[in-house]
Amino acid sequence: MDASGRAGRGLMTAMSMDGADGLRRVRKVAETLDESQRLERGPEYRVDLERIRFSPYFSRMSAVTQVISQSGAGLAVHNRLTHTVKVTAVARAIAVSLAADTGERGQVVARLGGCDPVVVQAAASAHDLGHPPFGHLGEQTLDRLARDRFGLEEGFEGNAQSFRILTRLDEYDRAGAGLNLTAAVRAAVLKYPWDRAEGDRWSGGAERPRGLTPRVPGEGAPKFSAYTLDLDDFEEARAAYPAIAARQQTVECSVMDIADDIAYSLHDLDDFYRASLLGHAAVSTEFRTWRAERVALSQLPAATLAATSRAPGRGLEALRRRLLAKDAWIAQDDAFGDSVARIQEDVVDGLLAVPFDGSLDADRALAVFMSGWVSRLQRSIIVMEEPPIRSGHVSLDTAAWHDVAVLKFLQERFVLHRPDLAVYQRGQASVIERLVEALAAWLDDPRDVHRAPRRLLDLVGLAELDYREAAIGLDLSRDRVHALAIGRGVIDYIASLTDAQARALAGLVSGSSERLWDGGQVL
Repeated sequence: MDASGRAGRGLMTAMSMDGADGLRRVRKVAETLDESQRLERGPEYRVDLERIRFSPYFSRMSAVTQVISQSGAGLAVHNRLTHTVKVTAVARAIAVSLAADTGERGQVVARLGGCDPVVVQAAASAHDLGHPPFGHLGEQTLDRLARDRFGLEEGFEGNAQSFRILTRLDEYDRAGAGLNLTAAVRAAVLKYPWDRAEGDRWSGGAERPRGLTPRVPGEGAPKFSAYTLDLDDFEEARAAYPAIAARQQTVECSVMDIADDIAYSLHDLDDFYRASLLGHAAVSTEFRTWRAERVALSQLPAATLAATSRAPGRGLEALRRRLLAKDAWIAQDDAFGDSVARIQEDVVDGLLAVPFDGSLDADRALAVFMSGWVSRLQRSIIVMEEPPIRSGHVSLDTAAWHDVAVLKFLQERFVLHRPDLAVYQRGQASVIERLVEALAAWLDDPRDVHRAPRRLLDLVGLAELDYREAAIGLDLSRDRVHALAIGRGVIDYIASLTDAQARALAGLVSGSSERLWDGGQVL
């Protein structure tokens, strides 16, 4: 793609600045800050943070599923916004510690481009903007439909969608510049710094960065941070960090990523404990059986382990093997065993042994538990100038890394695999499928397309402009460009809805809703 247009303006601005920090502050379009903004320390990054937090896409996250839907759970659980707020708090604490470090750790951070706490806050605030209705289930459904229904080879990916929102879909005060964020913040949201095709282009050996291994050859990377349409912004942002290797996160992005892991492993545990979804007896049996039969389980053939996967102890054994196979750079048998013992004592036989009864005492006990674990994990940060390929420059130490892995397993094993949740999610997938088909048919109707939602038509128009630019030098006909634009526009539109908006709109387009004007508010 010819990136000389939008990217070039930012690079021209950078040429007039001194040093690497000037590159970090580059925007797509040069801006002059007003007097009140210039009085602040680090005003450029503070402007970025405020633009993200004042964005309607940010507000929308309060009504988007994190793991389990609020409407389906029947109680107050974390949504994308509350999760994001907590990720931001954890990330800021880590960033402040690194920025204030005057020792070797701080020197390494400085050589790699720095770690500004406000940049980290902005990245943490933006990292989930692109997640569609219904959590990861919605993401998987949109990815499948984008490929199969519209022929979009890159499908849909929440991280790439977040970057597209920041740089293209959510406009601040001018067309074509997105929120016009600094390169530092744009780079800090690139959690998987490559495009989808990199999963098939990879020639660096058997060991790959996390998220780069294709599930099926020819399908590209399952995790990536930029669509081809947005690679100019991607490349400009990455150019501000010459010390960061290709396919490696910036330090600020790495801090955000670690904070996301910490928050996910603990705050979803908070939800499931309050909802009484983590039965103490079943969880305790899993942990006790693995510890008691650890040697015997380690000798089970892989086929036998898979065939008896629901038996007690098998889940933890499968996790141990998976960690050792994928992350030999840090995974250790002894550290895994220590983590299982620690979580059994503190979480399983400590927290979960006392059912949550909704009392003030229960709230206080849970708050103390969460605060203690978050603080411990925040203090377990290490910095590596030349990290292993599957790690960022910032990582958890060995003990904390294993703790997070075991905590995630606890939720996956005892909540995410529940049949009742699976039934509910299949219903949510059907909502998205109906929306895709109905909106695509509407846009293909020349007699009625003019009455389609204005936002949908705008998003198709943006996508068409982007595909025309991408088509330069490629053999793409005008009809093909238009078809791709309709697909991307529909996907962009549905991904911008809340859970409730998606349900209401699906009811309208299927003719089953009798609340016309209330439903119409989603358009």
